Amino acid sequence: MNVLILGSGGREHAFAWKISQSKNLQNLYIAPGNAGTANCGTNVNISVTDFEAIKNLVWEKDINLVLVGPEDPLVKGIHDYFLNDEVLKDIPVIGPKKDGAQLEGSKDFSKQFMQKHNVPTAAYATFTKDNLEEGYVFLEKLNPPFVLKADGLAAGKGVLIISDLQEAKTELKNMLVNSKFGNASAKVVIEEFLHGIELSVFVLTDGKNYKILPAAKDYKRIGVGDTGLNTGGMGAVSPVPFANEEFIKKVEEKVIKPTINGLNKEGIDYRGFIFIGLMNCNGEPCVIEYNCRMGDPETEVVIPRIESDFLDLLIGVGNQTLNTKEFLTTKQTATTVVMVSGGYPEEFEKGLVVDGLNNTNDSLIFHSGTKFNEEKIVTNGGRVFAITSFGNTINEAVNKSFKNAEIINYSNKYYRNDIGKDLINLK
Repeated sequence: MNVLILGSGGREHAFAWKISQSKNLQNLYIAPGNAGTANCGTNVNISVTDFEAIKNLVWEKDINLVLVGPEDPLVKGIHDYFLNDEVLKDIPVIGPKKDGAQLEGSKDFSKQFMQKHNVPTAAYATFTKDNLEEGYVFLEKLNPPFVLKADGLAAGKGVLIISDLQEAKTELKNMLVNSKFGNASAKVVIEEFLHGIELSVFVLTDGKNYKILPAAKDYKRIGVGDTGLNTGGMGAVSPVPFANEEFIKKVEEKVIKPTINGLNKEGIDYRGFIFIGLMNCNGEPCVIEYNCRMGDPETEVVIPRIESDFLDLLIGVGNQTLNTKEFLTTKQTATTVVMVSGGYPEEFEKGLVVDGLNNTNDSLIFHSGTKFNEEKIVTNGGRVFAITSFGNTINEAVNKSFKNAEIINYSNKYYRNDIGKDLINLK
């Protein structure tokens, strides 16, 4: 069959790498893709939100299945666009329709959903500029630190965790009145801060059946020791030592089943990934957020650990036969170390020439922000590569990634040298 992946990051390269190994695959297209995905299939220079151009490509290349990587086209309704089009309506889209994508597209919607369907989550309230003063009062009732979340999509930057009450009030005003995150912060969710260790659990569902994918922990801050500004993710580890069988069983019973049942009760036909951001609070799972797609860089450790035919699983999502599909994962540990451009997540240079890729070994090099400039590979984003390695321990795996991060070169490169170190002695 012919498959189209939408997206251009490390997540999409990991998808392309895995799907390219499938016995079911004939041709693979990635739009727009990057210099790495070009090794797995054919890149097509189309924006992920140009639905008309995507339709023409699907028609021209006889695409049989579309896998949506990023959240933006899902929240904007690409799945609905396919269903409402005579030419496209029978082509499976892996990713929820607009109603299901609101789990990520609106923090307020997702918190209401959790409350309604008894999914454990932090206490919260939602405010607009019209009831800003009530927001101040709510903050005064909470213990620091204070969690402020822009309701809409803000490219992973819309969550602030602030220790000082006055600063929290100032930032609330900046978000609501001064549009700090544009329309995304027209509404702001203020949450109680949860204490514990964070992790992510991923579910693949066809709307009725589901598979629980490997859990992962990612590292959001730019600096060693989880310091500095938030980023899209500086690395990830899977499995997570404390997320043992007993804990994942609790997640299934208290979070996954109520979520899937809740979607069905709401009449939401959800086919795709559910990313569940969790806090392990003294052995109990508590949901921080939902995303309507796989995370990045977590995908770069989760997908390589799947031993089954990934495309076969996606076919099962499309025709609602996921329960009949074989699902096996390796027991080995996977770690990924993200290499970024100097200055990221603030201003950074693009177009820097990359050297050393052909000298790496014992790791999977997923491209996150690259493109071709004539014959050369150059940087094209803040996050440039995700270097994934396997090992019997976290230490063994991550040291392979660090070794290759030293071999790959471009001007002003940077990566965190402590990925996974906090988990090494953790049970």
